[in-house]
Amino acid sequence: MNRRVALAPFLTRLEVQSLATIETLDLELGGGLSVFTGETGAGKSIIVDALGLLLGERAKPDLIRRGEEQLLVTGFWSEGKDEAISSRRVSRQGRSVARLNGEVVAVRELSGWTEQRLTIHWQHSAVSLLSHAAQRRLLDGQCAEAVGNYAAAYAAWQAAAARLERLRTGERERARLLDLLEYQVGEIRTVGPQPGEEEPLQAQLSRLTHQEAIAGAAAGALDLLADGEVTAEGLMQAALKTLGAGARYDQASEDLLEELRAALDAVEALVPELRQIAEGSAPDPEEIAQAEERLAALGRLKAKYGPELSDVLAFAEQAETELAALQQDQEDAGDLAGEVERLYAALRAAGERLDAARTKAAGPLAGSLLAVIRQLGMPHARLEFSLMPLAQPGAAGLSDVTLLFSANPGENMGPLAEVASGGELSRVMLAISTVVGAETPVVIFDEVDAGIGGAAAVAVAEQLAQLGRERQVMVVTHLAQIAARADHHFRVEKEVIEGRTVSRVRRLDQAEREAELARMLGGQTSGAALDHARELLAGGAVAATGGRKRAASRR
Repeated sequence: MNRRVALAPFLTRLEVQSLATIETLDLELGGGLSVFTGETGAGKSIIVDALGLLLGERAKPDLIRRGEEQLLVTGFWSEGKDEAISSRRVSRQGRSVARLNGEVVAVRELSGWTEQRLTIHWQHSAVSLLSHAAQRRLLDGQCAEAVGNYAAAYAAWQAAAARLERLRTGERERARLLDLLEYQVGEIRTVGPQPGEEEPLQAQLSRLTHQEAIAGAAAGALDLLADGEVTAEGLMQAALKTLGAGARYDQASEDLLEELRAALDAVEALVPELRQIAEGSAPDPEEIAQAEERLAALGRLKAKYGPELSDVLAFAEQAETELAALQQDQEDAGDLAGEVERLYAALRAAGERLDAARTKAAGPLAGSLLAVIRQLGMPHARLEFSLMPLAQPGAAGLSDVTLLFSANPGENMGPLAEVASGGELSRVMLAISTVVGAETPVVIFDEVDAGIGGAAAVAVAEQLAQLGRERQVMVVTHLAQIAARADHHFRVEKEVIEGRTVSRVRRLDQAEREAELARMLGGQTSGAALDHARELLAGGAVAATGGRKRAASRR
C-alpha cells in the first residue's frame, strides 16, 4: 500500500451478520487491490450488497437470512490515527437503524458520509455515470476555473432576477405582502417571546395555583418532624441517648452513633425550610393572572405561527428578512431592471467562456478515456462529449453535456446511458477511475470483467492494479488474469450445514491461490493448470513491482 492510500480513509474490516446466506462474517481487509472469487452461485456479490447498505441502498427484508429477525453490517475505517465505525441494522419489518461511531443517525446521513469514502460500480448499473449531471461533472473537472466563474455569475443573476420578479408581481400585491408581514412581525414583537420561557412560566403557574396544597403538605411534614406530640426529632434524640449507653464499649455502635447524629442534623436543617413553606403567604391573584395571560399570549402565537415557540421565533426571523427585502426592493426598484440586464450579459459571457473551455478539454479527455477503453476489450469503441445549447441559461451553463458512445463498428454513436450494456458501463467507469482518478479512496467493482477474455482481460487487470496503487480497490471477478494481480485474494464458498446453506469468505494463502487460479482457468487443478496459475502469479508480481516503482517515481 503506498503512502497516498495510507493517508486516505481506508476500510480495514467488515462485519456482516445474517445477510442472505452469510451467518456471520468478520473480514479483515488490506490496501491495494483485493479480489473476491468463487464458484458461480457462491454469493460473491454479497460483499458488494453489504457495502451497498452502508451507502444507503434500499434495504429489502428478503436480504435477511431465513430464520433471523434482522441483519447487521458494520464497517471499520482507518482515518489517519483515528478509527471510524459505520453500521446499518435492518429488521424484517423493514425498519433501518444507521449509526456513525455509535451514534444513531438518519440513513441519509450515513449514506452521505459513506459516499465520501466509498464508490461501488455495480455490473448491472453504473448509475452514477448515466446522468447528464455526472457526465458534465466529468468534463468540468478539466475546466474548474470557468465552472466557478459561471456559477458565481449565475447566482448573482438569479438573485437579482428573483428580486425583480417580486417587484413585478404588482404594486397592490407588494403592498398586501408588506401590510401582512408588518402585522405579523408587529404582533410577534409586541408579545416578545423569549426562547425557553414557557417551561419556567408553567412551573410558576403550577406552584401559584397549588400554593395551599403545597403549604399544607409542608405543615404536615413539619408536624411529623418537629411540631407534633411525637416527632422524628424527639425519637431520634431518644435513640441517640439509648445507643450512646453502649457506644463507649463498641466501635461499630460508635460509628452508627455518628451516622445517627448526622441524620438528626439533616432533619433539623430541614425544619426551617419546611416552616417557611408552611407559613408562606397566600398566592397573589395578580401574579397568577400575569402568568396565565403570558402563557395565553404565547399560546395564541403558537396557534398562528407554531406549533412550537421555536417555530414562532423562526417565523418571525424569516418574516423580518422578507419584510426587509421588500422594503429594499421598493428603494432599489428604479435601478434593478438595468442591473438584471447587466448581470445577464455577464452571465452569457461567462457561459460562452465555459463552453469554450469545455470544448477545448473534451477532445483530449475523450481521447485519453478512449485509449484505455479500447484496451479493455472494446477495440472499436468510439466516445466523445457533445455540447447541446440550452434554450435558457441553466445552473451549470449554456449547454447540456452528453457522453456519446459506440462499442461496435458500423453503429451510430448514441447517449452512453442508452447504448451501453452493463459490462460496457463498468469498463467505462474503470477507464474514468484510471484516467481522471476515482472520486473516493475506496472503489468497488462488481463483475467489471463481464464478457471479456484474452488480451482484454489482461488489460483490465493492469488497469485495476494501477488503480490499486492509488486507492483501496475491491473487485468481484471470474477472471484468473485479474485475480493474479491482486494484493489480497479472497474466496467465497458455500457449504450446507445441518440442511442450511452458509456462505463463507476466507483469505487464500499462496498454495490456495494457485489452486483457485487453476480452477478459474480451466475448472480443474491439474499439473498443467497449476503451472499456468503460477506463471500468472509470477507475471503479476513482476508487473506490480514495476508499477510500484513507476508510482514512486511519480511521487
